[in-house]
Amino acid sequence: MAKPAKSDRQAKIDAIRKQQKGADKRRGYAIVAVCGVIAAAIIAVPLYGIISDEVASSQYSSLAIDEIGAPADVCGEVTTEPAADSGTHVPQEQQVTYDTSPPAFGPHWNIAGVAPVSGAREFYTADDRPEIEALVHNQEHGYTVLWYDETIADDDEALGEVRGIAEKFSDESNRRNAFIAASWTSEDGDAFPDGQHVAMTHWSAGGAGETDTANQVGVWQYCSEPSGAAVEEFVTEYPQQDSPEPNAFL
Repeated sequence: MAKPAKSDRQAKIDAIRKQQKGADKRRGYAIVAVCGVIAAAIIAVPLYGIISDEVASSQYSSLAIDEIGAPADVCGEVTTEPAADSGTHVPQEQQVTYDTSPPAFGPHWNIAGVAPVSGAREFYTADDRPEIEALVHNQEHGYTVLWYDETIADDDEALGEVRGIAEKFSDESNRRNAFIAASWTSEDGDAFPDGQHVAMTHWSAGGAGETDTANQVGVWQYCSEPSGAAVEEFVTEYPQQDSPEPNAFL
């Protein structure tokens, strides 16, 4: 009678082992499935960003710049103040505290945030934006910078308008299309004036061809929302050649 008992016990052990193998196999399948989901997410996130960028770009590609965003009257009056520190370079590791938000002039790094070369970009987010000290150097050489705050950054439609405006300056055959759109965050300095979420800045020589540094001014215009019409007016009034160092173009 001992033999059947042994067989029964073995059968129970075999059943337990079979159940364990099945559980292990299911666990393995689950791990593979989870890894697959994670891998797909890793691929999908940047791909979604690229696709979203393309969609945002194509939405405005057929429009003239003055048809993008709000009319020019969403922007206030252009203001200026005497500028200084043309040619004043500080070490690249040194952070500069500027008196205005955002800066239109001041001490800066001796490197460009953006150079007018093939493949250069005109639109930047908080994640990939050049440092402010480098962008001020760009302004010394004639760039207009459109800064947008976190309210715009969190609004997909408004951010798409900023991107659409910036891409109107992407013609690489004309290196005088000196324009950059970049984010301004609470970590960069004070907020823009109440109700204003976009700022345009330019470091003016006091007119194209002006060489007297006493005539240099910083130029600002604040807007409640993006306006391609206002940008067009601003860069027409303050072109790249109206800057302290227009011909030493980075």
